[in-house]
Amino acid sequence: MTRHYNFCAGPAALPTLVLERARDELLDYQGRGLSVMEMSHRSEAFVAIAERAEADLRELLAIPDHYRVLFTQGGASLQFAAVPYNLLGAGGTPNFLHTGIWGKKAISEARHLFGAVHLAASSEENGHSAVPRQEDIVLSEDAAYLHYTANETIGGLEFDYIPEARRPDGTPVPLVCDMSSSLLSGPLDVSRFGVIYAGAQKNIGPAGLVVVIVRDDLLDQARGDMPSLFGYKTLSEAGSMVNTPATYSWYLAGRVFDWLQRDIGGLAAMDAINTRKAARLYAAIDGSGLYANPITLRNRSRMNVPFVLADPGLDRPFLEEAEAAGLLNLKGHRSVGGMRASLYNAVPEAAVEALIDFMADFEKRHG
Repeated sequence: MTRHYNFCAGPAALPTLVLERARDELLDYQGRGLSVMEMSHRSEAFVAIAERAEADLRELLAIPDHYRVLFTQGGASLQFAAVPYNLLGAGGTPNFLHTGIWGKKAISEARHLFGAVHLAASSEENGHSAVPRQEDIVLSEDAAYLHYTANETIGGLEFDYIPEARRPDGTPVPLVCDMSSSLLSGPLDVSRFGVIYAGAQKNIGPAGLVVVIVRDDLLDQARGDMPSLFGYKTLSEAGSMVNTPATYSWYLAGRVFDWLQRDIGGLAAMDAINTRKAARLYAAIDGSGLYANPITLRNRSRMNVPFVLADPGLDRPFLEEAEAAGLLNLKGHRSVGGMRASLYNAVPEAAVEALIDFMADFEKRHG
């Protein structure tokens, strides 16, 4: 069997070591005679898997004790509804930073459900090529929270700072962040946030799981008309097992946390690897006459690197030849076109070097 280099934006590459370990346990988990997929989520064996996964995630991110960690379902998109339901119980208006497609979807969902939203800042005027500066962010006087997307997976736009979330009178409000494509790519000060959520299918594990990290004091801020399965407090009190969770995705996420901690050496080591990968690819793009990236230097995503070819007529040959060379899923999102190389944690440095070599050879032949 040959494994190719997978640059998919999601569901994304998983670490080979994790897949090998899961393969070895697939039919018989630790001598129990059944697969994790066949276990009761209430069983002692699965509860141990779940508790280990949470403990490893807490250690990786140094999550303070006054935060709950939830393993839930519905994709990060469900959180576009769950966040306002959980945080608008005391009234106020949800505030947003708009830096791309996923931020726009979060805004649209909140507006659809509750009407009034406030746009605290936007990058639309610059074509989403640079995130708003802190001084450009103006919250409403009744802001309930400030939501932003740390890394826009489609546009390749990443915040280079953590925004301050304060009303005009200086009153702090919770900072909420969609970190679906950046969580676990490096160290993070969780204490700066009220809520962090992330779909699993980038750096955490397979699709079907969402990680939510929520500060304790926000567990009692929910609206009374919230669907019960959306409730952070309900999920927390039930150990994320109000209903049957995505057990195998949870198990694999735990395996990824273990890999990050014990094989990679933690998030500082992962951060260094990700920095090298992105720097090498951006240097190749900037040094070429065929490829270009439109994002302002300070906001270039380390996880998702979009690029275009000077001649769009070369897009199809590029993708066909790349796939033949074992470089998979480089086609850009249908809404923006071009190419996109996603460099998540499980994409090895060798994959980036192979892509750079291919791009240089393609330019020699077609540029």
